[in-house]
Amino acid sequence: MTFKEEYELRILLIKDIKIMNKFMNALGDLEANHEKLLSRKNEQLSNGNNVYTRYINPILTAEHAPLTWRYDFNPDSNPYLMERIGVNATLNSGAMKWNGKYILVVRVEGNDRKSFFAIAESPNGIDNFRFWDEPVTLPETENPDTNVYDMRLTAHEDGWIYGVFCSERKDPEAPAGDLSSAVAAAGIARTKDLVAWERLPDLKTKSQQRNVVLHPEFIDGKYALYTRPQDGFIDTGSGGGIGWALVDDITNAEVTNEIIINQRYYHTIKELKNGEGPHPIKTEKGWLHLAHGVRNCAAGLRYVLYLYLTDLLDPTKLIAEPAGYFMAPIESERIGDVSNVLFSNGWIADEDGTVFIYYASSDTRMHVATSTIEKLLDYCLSTPADGYRSAASVETIKELVCKNKSIPDANHLSLKSN
Repeated sequence: MTFKEEYELRILLIKDIKIMNKFMNALGDLEANHEKLLSRKNEQLSNGNNVYTRYINPILTAEHAPLTWRYDFNPDSNPYLMERIGVNATLNSGAMKWNGKYILVVRVEGNDRKSFFAIAESPNGIDNFRFWDEPVTLPETENPDTNVYDMRLTAHEDGWIYGVFCSERKDPEAPAGDLSSAVAAAGIARTKDLVAWERLPDLKTKSQQRNVVLHPEFIDGKYALYTRPQDGFIDTGSGGGIGWALVDDITNAEVTNEIIINQRYYHTIKELKNGEGPHPIKTEKGWLHLAHGVRNCAAGLRYVLYLYLTDLLDPTKLIAEPAGYFMAPIESERIGDVSNVLFSNGWIADEDGTVFIYYASSDTRMHVATSTIEKLLDYCLSTPADGYRSAASVETIKELVCKNKSIPDANHLSLKSN
């Protein structure tokens, strides 16, 4: 080797060392910042309505996705440490308690607009959520899904954990050049360990279904489903609201008879459509339901959450439904890929009566709010129902004012009007 060749080799080695040092420093910063995000403590918001408590930070964002999903750590194939696979959003998560951990089956949407499921767990349910190493491997049917999303989890009394989700495919009858028309069906999968999933045939129904939830108990020896019949992929059309159906065999589920148990109404939060969120919580006073309602306004579709209560022995019988929304998007929650939206398909009722409500804001990020069974039942049973007219709303306020005026020392309590 000549002196010149040796000199050039040394220069190349120095350059390689500098590149490697730069790569390792960048990787160190990336991992440190990611760990800081994952371990960030969540704090309660001080303002509220005493029904539930919101928290300052989202619990899952696109940045929470594991670095191993997004970056190639090999300096030879990725010398600039660039993100190779982008994650756009984390949203609409099913939820359950599993081995002492708070588990979310998260809808993760990539930059390619495809959604998939991934499991994240937390020791306390409000922060330190971390994804498992790999996304869920969901088997396909003979007619592969183009997209899957919004899984509702149900630990059924038959011993299986079921995930019911939306399976979306291109409309085969769409005109040539129409690349947006879609067909929705309820996909069904089940597992015993949240790792190995068995795919069952999609739910057979007469209409499209995007919001189907499995009831946790047998009803008259049959599996019970909350449904939402739709005329089209987007339009509810003649669908009257949240439905109820019984099926004999979950491994070949077919809806032959469907009744509406929670209806849509004109000029309400659910005039356009409504859908069951997670499966209802069983309480001593009835089945406690969390649902979403949608109305159209000048800014587009507005999604909010509401509660209702059904009979313990007959889950189709409505006991109570407070007027208006339970939760609506506020402040930064209103901003995102699909603005002005709150959506929930997961909640956890803990052993001590605490309820963790997991909701997504604007199809972008996941949040948690906490309440208790006692508070939510009181809210359902003591909040006035919708009178469906402005005059009726005024009367309910006047009744409350009159009641407060009759309270002794109302002046001291600052309840009496001037």
